[in-house]
Amino acid sequence: MEIERKYRILTPPKDYESYPFHQIEQAYLCTEPVVRIRKEDDTCYMTYKSKGLLVREEYNLPLTRKAYEHLLKKADGIILTKRRYLIPIPDTALTVELDIFQGHYEGLMLAEVEFQTKEEADAFIAPAWFGPDVTFSGEYQNSRLSAV
Repeated sequence: MEIERKYRILTPPKDYESYPFHQIEQAYLCTEPVVRIRKEDDTCYMTYKSKGLLVREEYNLPLTRKAYEHLLKKADGIILTKRRYLIPIPDTALTVELDIFQGHYEGLMLAEVEFQTKEEADAFIAPAWFGPDVTFSGEYQNSRLSAV
């Protein structure tokens, strides 16, 4: 189960580049339901996600690099590329996943925070540097961004 809130970021924290990051490339084989393939650094996997905005089912399956590259040729739409910075939120066990998009969406910045429970997500108070909460609009779901 994935429980996460998503925010548009207009101005990231000044020191965001000092945090650990992953280089991500991902594409979509299907958007209803969501079937995504992703290469995160040197790890590849396929993900199934059910419908939903704040709460939805999510399953990951490992892929070989060869299988990833084969499936990438079959993907629809835009291949998304981004650098994901992992920024801890002080005095909590939460981590901000700050995505700085490259390629087609160069300059787009989104932040996601994952939670253990829906109640925890509902009670979350975003850090001051976060922009608008776009969780419930669906406008910035990666599957939607990949559509041509």
